[in-house]
Amino acid sequence: MTICVDAITLRDDLVRLRRSLHAEPEVGLDLPRTQDKVLAALDGLPLEIATGARLSSVTAVLRGGRPGPAVLLRADMDALPLTERTGLDFASRRDDAMHACGHDLHTAMLVGAAQLLAARRASLAGDVVFMFQPGEEGCDGAGAMLAEGVLDAAGRLPVAAYALHVFTTGFENGVFAARSGPTMAATNDLDVRVIGAGGHGSAPYRAKDPVPAACEMVTALQTMVSRVSDPFDPVVITVGSFHAGTRRNVIPDAARFEATVRTFSAVARSRIQDASVTLIRSIAAAHGLRAEVEFTPRYPVTVNDPCETAFVESTVQEEFGGHRFRPLRHPLTGGEDFSRILEEVPGSLVMVGASLPGADPATVANNHSPHVVFDEAVLPEGAALYAALALRRLAAEPDGARTLPRP
Repeated sequence: MTICVDAITLRDDLVRLRRSLHAEPEVGLDLPRTQDKVLAALDGLPLEIATGARLSSVTAVLRGGRPGPAVLLRADMDALPLTERTGLDFASRRDDAMHACGHDLHTAMLVGAAQLLAARRASLAGDVVFMFQPGEEGCDGAGAMLAEGVLDAAGRLPVAAYALHVFTTGFENGVFAARSGPTMAATNDLDVRVIGAGGHGSAPYRAKDPVPAACEMVTALQTMVSRVSDPFDPVVITVGSFHAGTRRNVIPDAARFEATVRTFSAVARSRIQDASVTLIRSIAAAHGLRAEVEFTPRYPVTVNDPCETAFVESTVQEEFGGHRFRPLRHPLTGGEDFSRILEEVPGSLVMVGASLPGADPATVANNHSPHVVFDEAVLPEGAALYAALALRRLAAEPDGARTLPRP
């Protein structure tokens, strides 16, 4: 039987696991219930399993029946701090957490891949590392797992690494998409505190009001992007948090806001860092105020290896048919800590269209929305692709010589 046919037989189990994860989401690096569910789902498989020391990670190694290199497959497991509004029967039982980015699907897919590959262990020409990672949503779980030695789990550096990510918008249902080179943006944090002097709202001339200055900074940042950055090396700045004051008639001592800055090159990151810090301090000075500014680089650019991405395309076409792969024309401005793995190991991040059948991927609720709903039909197909990538990639490199198709 083919991997795709075998994966279909796992569908009900994968759906049950995904729904169990979805109903009990956990945020950040500490995911004890999620970790327990993954360990239970892997129980009985011929895996060497290790758990994280500083985070609730699971690293499992499948030793192939024949000698060869190692390949890494990654799934993120954490949820988002959102209140779910989907009305699903298996909706989150927590008011403060929701699997709104599909990581519950990724986790179930990777469990399915472990089951599919374990059944083919005798013919596996090398080892597979299954990386179940917490803390992708801003907590740098990949960095923490790297520090704890995930790339050494098989005893040698993997020759390739792959990850899947579901999306409801931008991709047709059931379509796999990838591109060579920059695929997702670098993420950077911009934290600003504008310091003034409080007073009575009826007499602003007796105070130093930080609120108008902070508001001016927010709008000026948007204009600055188009005047400082190269339009062919894009930059995105979004202010997602703004806090000031306690009452309508009280001028506060300080106002603060937080922004995310997305870039695709070191040049753009350096330029926008210098420009934004200068702009904010200058506006504060013009208002007779002071600004504390912190610009903190987070995840690097996610860069897909050209040969590995060409290999992904050929694998999808051979396993699912040519119509199931679409080249991703432009990078996405979202960020991914799988980028840290791809800095060390050639590989590819693959997008999966997972909107509900009949839904318009241009208008349906997007990832990170409290209303987002994913199509569970992608679960066995994602598991099959994970497994096929590992199986074919190891077979393509039995002696360590790279024999992948060229892009």
